[in-house]
Amino acid sequence: MITQQLYIYNTLARVKQPFKSIVPERVGMYVCGPTVYGDGHLGHARPAITFDILFRYLTHIGYKVRYCRNITDVGHLEHDADEGEDKIAKKARLEQKEPMEVVQYYLNRYHKAMEALNVLPPSIEPHASGHIIEQIAYVQKILDAGYAYVSEGSVYFDVKKYAEHFNYGILSGRNINELLDTTRELDGQSEKRNACDFALWKKAAPEHIMHWPSPWSEGFPGWHLECSTMGEKYLGEEFDIHGGGLDLLFPHHECEIAQSCAAKGKPTVHYWMHNNMITIDGKKMGKSYGNFITLDEFFTGSHPKLQQAYSPMTIRFFILMAHYRSTVDFSNEALQSAEKGMKRMMEGYASVARMKASATSAETAATLQAINDLEAKMYEAMNDDLTTPIVISNLYELVSLVNKVVDGQTFIDQAGIDKAKQVFDTFLFEILGMKDESGAGANDDKNAAYKSAVDLLLEVRQQAKNNKDWATSDLIRNKMAEMGFQVKDTKDGATWSL
Repeated sequence: MITQQLYIYNTLARVKQPFKSIVPERVGMYVCGPTVYGDGHLGHARPAITFDILFRYLTHIGYKVRYCRNITDVGHLEHDADEGEDKIAKKARLEQKEPMEVVQYYLNRYHKAMEALNVLPPSIEPHASGHIIEQIAYVQKILDAGYAYVSEGSVYFDVKKYAEHFNYGILSGRNINELLDTTRELDGQSEKRNACDFALWKKAAPEHIMHWPSPWSEGFPGWHLECSTMGEKYLGEEFDIHGGGLDLLFPHHECEIAQSCAAKGKPTVHYWMHNNMITIDGKKMGKSYGNFITLDEFFTGSHPKLQQAYSPMTIRFFILMAHYRSTVDFSNEALQSAEKGMKRMMEGYASVARMKASATSAETAATLQAINDLEAKMYEAMNDDLTTPIVISNLYELVSLVNKVVDGQTFIDQAGIDKAKQVFDTFLFEILGMKDESGAGANDDKNAAYKSAVDLLLEVRQQAKNNKDWATSDLIRNKMAEMGFQVKDTKDGATWSL
C-alpha cells in the first residue's frame, strides 16, 4: 500500500504534479548514467545521489521500483556532437588500450565511488554496446515511419519533417524555426539536410575502433538512441520517470522524446526530472571544461583547490543540503560547514542511543508530540518534490530536542526515545542514505567494538570520579581531548563525540 502522496516537478509540464504511476504500486525509472572514460567527479555524484534519494523514497512509501541506469560505452562523441572522435575510443587510443578495457577500468572505479557515497545500485545497468541489435531495429522503425534518412552510410533524424507533426522543443522550450535559422549550412557542406538533424547511426571512419555491421554501413549508434532503446526494452513503451542532469535536457532528452514519438507515434515518459549543476567559480563543473575535481581527489584531499580531504558522507551531506533543482557552488567553506553539520547530526543520534527514560509518559507527552510533529514535517518536505534541505533542518530540530533532554531541560520516556531513534533511522539513514563514519552511532561490528572501547574508558573514568581519584579522571579526559574526543558530563553520565 502506498503511504504518502508524492509531488514532483515535471520538467515537461514545468510544474509540480502529483505522482501517479502507470501500474499501481510499481514504478519504472530510467536515469542517464555516466560515459565511462575517466574518473567520476562531483558533477557525477549529484545525479547519482539525487535519483538515489528518489529510489529510496519511492521504495520507502510502498512502491516496487525498477530502476534502470545505463552505462554509455560507445557513441558519445566529443562535444556531444555528431562529428569528432568517440570519447572512449579516444581514451583507448591515448592509453593504448582496448576500448572495453578503458570502460571496465573506469566503471569499476565509478562503482567503488558510488558505494563509498552509499548510492544504491540500480535494478538494471545496461551497456549501450550490449544493445546494438536493438538500436539498429529502433533506427529502422524511425526510417519506416518516414522521420529519418540515409546519407552516405549514416542515418540522420529529420528534425524538420518531425516538426511538421510533433512539437520538437516540447521539453526544452526551443523554437524549431530558430534552430533551423541559426544552424542552416550551405548546400553540400554536410551529410545532413539540416544542421540540427542528429545522428541515429554513424558510418565509421576507417580509423574508428568501435563499429558494428548494419543495413546502412559498418558503424555505431548515435548517443541519443541508446537511452530510447534501453529505456523501452527494460521499462516498456511507456514508463513513469526519466531523470538526469539539467545539462542533458537539450539536446539529449529532447532528442529522446523525438525518437520515441517518431518510432511509436507517442511519447514514452510521463515525468521528466532534472537535477541542477554543480559549479566551481560560477562555471559548470565538467570534464569538457577541465575544471573538475574527481571524487577520489575529494576523498584524499589531493586537488590543489581543496584545503583538506572530505569524506564520502560529507560530500553526500553537502549535496543534500541543497534542493536538487538548485545550483550548488563548490567551496571549501561550504564543505566544511557540511562536515560540521553532519557531525552534529551523528552526535545527536549517538545521544539517543545512550539515552535513558527520565520521567513518566504523562510528564513527557509534549516531548513525544514534538518528535511526531517533526516527523510529519519531514514527510511533508519529502512529498514536496524531495525537499531534502527542509528534512535536514527538521533533523537539526530533533538534535536540539535531544540535547535539551541530555542537559536536563526537558524529559523523555522510553516511547519518546524509541520514536526519536525511529525518526533518525528512517530519515537520516534509510531515506537520506547517510552512514555514520565517526564510530559514535554506527552499526557494523568494527565501529561497535570501537564505540564499546571508548565507552569502557569513560566507565573507568567514572569509577575514578566515584573514588574521588580526580588525577586519574582528569588524565583520562585530557588524553581523550588530545586524541580529538570531546567528553561532556551530564546528569546521566559522561558522553563523548569526535
